[in-house]
Amino acid sequence: MTDSACVVIRHEGCVSIVTLNRPEARNALNAELAVALPRAIAECDARAETRAIVVTGADPAFCAGFDLRDVGAGRRAGANEHPGYWGPFPPTRSPIVGAVNGAAVTGGLEIAVSCDFLIASDRARFADTHAKVGMVPGWGLTIVLPRLIGPSRALQMSLTGAFVDATTALSWGLVNEVVLHDYLIHRAVEIGNQIGALYEGAVAEVRSLYRDMATHAVDDAAFEAENVRARNWAQKRFGGA
Repeated sequence: MTDSACVVIRHEGCVSIVTLNRPEARNALNAELAVALPRAIAECDARAETRAIVVTGADPAFCAGFDLRDVGAGRRAGANEHPGYWGPFPPTRSPIVGAVNGAAVTGGLEIAVSCDFLIASDRARFADTHAKVGMVPGWGLTIVLPRLIGPSRALQMSLTGAFVDATTALSWGLVNEVVLHDYLIHRAVEIGNQIGALYEGAVAEVRSLYRDMATHAVDDAAFEAENVRARNWAQKRFGGA
């Protein structure tokens, strides 16, 4: 186990668990945590044994967003030292499973939707309060959230700041599963082990393909692009004509 002041890293076989660890502040992102989180993700991804990363929060919250005390003081909460990407995580070879254990709000919601997919505790809640606190999303929320739940629902969340409970999040497609709170990490690690049991190169290629195809319209060009990728992969993996 690797510990720091605001992030805890724990490894269970091929699964690395990254826990936001400012429970007294509901894991709000101050300048330190905003730098430590991507570092922790990169550290786990660099571990040869890691095949999946689980991101969660120390109870009672997943992440309450940016610490407004830091923002008000002019500190660069949310900045990180990794150039070349715009979200809260650096690029990874390992799929990232979000285990949302409580409230995921504003910047915390952006962290959640930056994961490959989400498993939620029955205590999870989601809200975008950027407008409520006089801020604007900058980690891809207005791009990713509409793709997950539809533009009207995403806009409603952002313009009202209202909370969405775990059951609603499941029905909207924001999360894949809702489980009992005490079972959350077990389930997330179980999924990580399922990922780890597959052929690593194919997992990476399928993940990349899903991300690339998300930018395509559903037309013949998209089907052709997928087919070309599949044939190129087969050639690389198995050789032959």
